[in-house]
Amino acid sequence: MIKPGIHKSAVVDSDDIGSGVTIGEFVVVRDGARLGDGAVIHPHVVIEDGVVVGPETEIFPGAFLGKEPKGAGAVARQPRFDRKLIVGGGSSIGPHAVLFYDVELGDGTLLGDGASIREGCRLGHGCLISRYVTINYETIIGDRTKIMDLTHVTGNCRIGSDVFISLTVGMTNDNRPLGTEGYVEERVRGPIIEDCALIGAGATLLPGVRIGTGAVVAAGSVVTKDVSPHTMVAGVPAVYRRDV
Repeated sequence: MIKPGIHKSAVVDSDDIGSGVTIGEFVVVRDGARLGDGAVIHPHVVIEDGVVVGPETEIFPGAFLGKEPKGAGAVARQPRFDRKLIVGGGSSIGPHAVLFYDVELGDGTLLGDGASIREGCRLGHGCLISRYVTINYETIIGDRTKIMDLTHVTGNCRIGSDVFISLTVGMTNDNRPLGTEGYVEERVRGPIIEDCALIGAGATLLPGVRIGTGAVVAAGSVVTKDVSPHTMVAGVPAVYRRDV
């Protein structure tokens, strides 16, 4: 733990700094950012304008809060976002995590090393987003959901509360990524994962599939169609195995 106070090498342009805040070496806090009481900001963190960090939140070295999405002419979808970012109180943001603008994290969220969350995402309270997880644009996640290392959550995905997604799970949102139509909002849809579902390690979820409440997808499965609530599927393609 670094000592309380603001290190002399930090660049702090904001006046909206709570009591008992600790800011380490070479941190940048832009004008318009807000740090809640007792926040701890470790060295080499960048916090842009419009970012709100809740009280008692800890941000580890190299994290970047408030990245502006850039299409750069390389993507069909043009980013849309509000210049704001909210990190709930009592959260922990791991080293080198990247949070884009227009993201909201609920209280008590744990974000692992190198995790990335794109614009338009909303996460509930008590979520765990583990190391090097990527959560793409316009994704909604409920409370207490856990997503393990190296999983990719595709854009326009919906994930409920108390869901467990194991490591290296892949999700897609477009069956025609090489088409000439460009980005068609109505067509590009990620999976829907309902409350209390469990997705095993290395599973792949194809666009638009619905994983029902309490369902289980076995490790390594490829899900090509909806999974009924409280059932287990397995295989390539995944098929019904039993009720759970």
